[in-house]
Formats: sequence, C-alpha cells, structure tokens
Amino acid sequence: MKLHERLRELRSERGLRLKDVAEVADISVPYLSDLERGRTNPSLETLQTLAGAYQITVHDLLEGVEFYGDSTEGALPKGLSDLMSDPVLGPQITPDWIRTLSRIELRGKRPRDKQDWYEIYLHLKRILN
Repeated sequence: MKLHERLRELRSERGLRLKDVAEVADISVPYLSDLERGRTNPSLETLQTLAGAYQITVHDLLEGVEFYGDSTEGALPKGLSDLMSDPVLGPQITPDWIRTLSRIELRGKRPRDKQDWYEIYLHLKRILN
C-alpha cells in the first residue's frame, strides 16, 4: 500500500471527512486532499500531526506502507485488532495470517468487526489447506 492510500484508509475507517481531519490536524483541506491523492509527500512533522489527529503513533500510521516496518496491534484494521485480542480466537492466528488478513480489502472496503474477520480467516484457511 502506498502512503496516500493509507492516509485515505485511516480517514475512511473512522468515517471522517477531509474537513474534519484538516481541522484537527490544523492543515488545509486542499493539502490533505493532495496527500491522499499522492500528489505531494508529507514532512515528518505533518506525519506526526496526522498521527496525533488519528490518535495513533507515526509507526502505526505508516503500518502497511511499502518499505516500512512490522505491524503493531494499533495499526491493524478495525475489528482485526479485536480478533487478535480475543483470548480464545487470537492465539490461533499466526503472524503470517495477520499480515495476510490486514491486506484484505474489496473495492476500498474492509470487514468491520471481529466476527467478519474471523469468518474470512476460516474461509481462507479452508481454501488454502
């Protein structure tokens, strides 16, 4: 995933408008739009500001972005982190499966809750085994 795709994903997952994020981050709507379209690259300061607006770390903001480090639970898509935290279901899912599941999306949308993620995991596991 490219950085601009990740920025758009974070905003969309939270049901926010460009204007909402721009106000909290104290940046202009056109600048945020350009970031989300990949027309410009943010400075480290802007990344820190956006991470703060989303109440995550810069590391979590960059999760899944090409050429950037490993996953943390805070960077997982909504619902998948709940699945990983589940004391019964979470231990069944290996780090490889977490990476695979975290990349799943269809037409820009992802499963929303723990049950949806678990069902996808079971279906994929059945198909691949």
